[in-house]
Amino acid sequence: MAKPHVTMEVGNDGVAVVTLVNPPVNALAIPSKYLLLPLSVLTINLRFFFVIDCVEFDGDAVIAGLKEKFDEATRRNDVKALVLTGKGGRFSGGFDINVFQKVHATGDISLMPDVSVDLVVNTIEDCKKPVVAAVEGLALGGGLELAMGCHARIAAPKTQLGLPELTLGVIPGFGGTQRLPRLLGLSKAIEIMLFSKPIMSEEGKKLGLIDAIVPSQELLKVSRQWALDISERRKPWLRSLHRTDKIGSLSEAREVLKAARQQAKKIAPNVPQHQACLDVMEEGIIHGGYNGVLKEAKVFKELVMTETSKGLVHVFFAQRMTSKIPKVTDVGLKPRHIKKVAVIGGGLMGSGIATAFIVSNIHVVLKEINSEYLQKGTKTIEANVRSLVTRGKLTRDKADKALSMLKGALDYSDFKDVDMVIEIVRTEKTSAQAILDLMTVGKTIKKVPVVVGNCTGFAVNRAFFPYTQSALILVHLGVDVFRIDKLISSFGLPMGPFQLQDLSGYGVALAVGKEFANAFPDRTFQSPLIDLLVKDGRNGKTNGKGYYIYEKGSKPRPDPSVLPVIEESRRRANIMPNGKPINITDKEIVEMILFPVVNEACRVLDEGVVVRASDLDTASVLGMSFPSYRGGIVFWADLVGPKHVYDSLKKWSQRFGDFYKPSKFLEERATGGIPLSAPASSSSGSRSRM
Repeated sequence: MAKPHVTMEVGNDGVAVVTLVNPPVNALAIPSKYLLLPLSVLTINLRFFFVIDCVEFDGDAVIAGLKEKFDEATRRNDVKALVLTGKGGRFSGGFDINVFQKVHATGDISLMPDVSVDLVVNTIEDCKKPVVAAVEGLALGGGLELAMGCHARIAAPKTQLGLPELTLGVIPGFGGTQRLPRLLGLSKAIEIMLFSKPIMSEEGKKLGLIDAIVPSQELLKVSRQWALDISERRKPWLRSLHRTDKIGSLSEAREVLKAARQQAKKIAPNVPQHQACLDVMEEGIIHGGYNGVLKEAKVFKELVMTETSKGLVHVFFAQRMTSKIPKVTDVGLKPRHIKKVAVIGGGLMGSGIATAFIVSNIHVVLKEINSEYLQKGTKTIEANVRSLVTRGKLTRDKADKALSMLKGALDYSDFKDVDMVIEIVRTEKTSAQAILDLMTVGKTIKKVPVVVGNCTGFAVNRAFFPYTQSALILVHLGVDVFRIDKLISSFGLPMGPFQLQDLSGYGVALAVGKEFANAFPDRTFQSPLIDLLVKDGRNGKTNGKGYYIYEKGSKPRPDPSVLPVIEESRRRANIMPNGKPINITDKEIVEMILFPVVNEACRVLDEGVVVRASDLDTASVLGMSFPSYRGGIVFWADLVGPKHVYDSLKKWSQRFGDFYKPSKFLEERATGGIPLSAPASSSSGSRSRM
């Protein structure tokens, strides 16, 4: 594969076409001679540096190449104007995210190239010859920022435009916070950046971000002529950083920013990048675009080094690592085409899987044990599809087609022509081909498949079973139910453990609790609370009454009448030291609930239930809604520090019992100063279920 580079061709018309060449998306930077590190050890403990490959690249080839070609074109007398484009039908997907990994692993922020002023302002925007961006396919992140630095933008139809940097814990760093508001207005620019919401070129044209839309085959021709027209003063020569016509008055801009700050507090209360983005935008509005660019560059580098960015970048790569399965995806197998699948069981999970298949144009046979369950499962699937229509995710015609692809069955006779029967739990007899096919199907239905070994709860449910258990222990030690829920929500989960119980239903809680109690009797807490709630006529959201009161059109609110039920449960459990509630800080409450989860995750890793630690991080984020900006349960524990987790659990086990007893895996890692996410050594004695 050719090294990343930049080409330049000068035509007879005097236009130099500068082309980014770095497939597949023409990323903007690849640092030289860097070590590719396993995701599991990034940013955690640099004494344990596991090198799995060493690749030498041609420096900051794309960024340096751009500057070189622009400098050459500026000097040459036969060049009147420039067109900037990307090879292979894509303009640029933006800055190479691999650089974030290197920075996080080494702590060396100097690895981030200074592009905003040197390249985008000095070289492109202030170029003595006009520059037109010929945009096709996508222009995202730094790619769009390069295009906005040009003096005009011509796009092919259906080109995706966006600044998604906030999803990685940073802000646009090549001038995007300054130029986007000046090109399409402050409110829309805030929406695109804060929500990482891309737009298509057609909308960009209406808003003023794009100057013209032309067919793909005419893109370069029109762009060349546009550049010449600017050179010969037939079209305006516009530097977007200098524009103010779409910003509005200072008082209007401040009102818009004030409203945006309030919104950001609601949607992203625990992360810094949203408020930082608004601060940088305001700097440019008050003190001018160039000052805004300078502050943006400074804040960008500060944000790169935050735990938020480390966590989000880790999750980004961890999700992509789930598709790499040793002895499955690396042995030359090709996935088979799947047209029809059978799903056994139409409960909550089965009906959800069946829905995902039929809306992805895959026929489904839904098998149940009796007609009542089959009818219930079918109705659930129909409701799922109707919900997609209501939310605008599916047209009525496509919904009807999807439902026509569902067939119910009470026996196995309809399985004779199916390509696959669903679950991905790997056993010793599961073939590599079956796993590969399942992984491929998972992607087809727009899911992130994680291969796991077989055990009670499999991977993520197993790891998180102490979550509710530890919350119940705290309640019976005298801690307020609603305080616990509030603190867990503040940590970043969508809701606390008790509101979650209300939502899922007490029947589920009892059944799941029984399964885990049978599997792990040495570390379960037998609480009478749920039985008492049921006897009190409560069933959570199902009947509108649980720990919270549920009324249509209103948010759940704490139900004071549940407190006597909780007091009775405390009396029966009788675990409060000397019969008195414990004194505990907010931080300790969060840790006493989540550290046992980390402890169980360590057992999952030790038993080889997952391929790698980052797979468990992915499952915790996507399956349990663990906050992505914390990187997943194992990554977060490594940031907190394995020794702190171990010492805390050991202290609590001595005070409150074996539920908190640290696992052998955690003890070894903590005392040895090894990250929990570091791969197991061959001598560790780990036993794989894969």
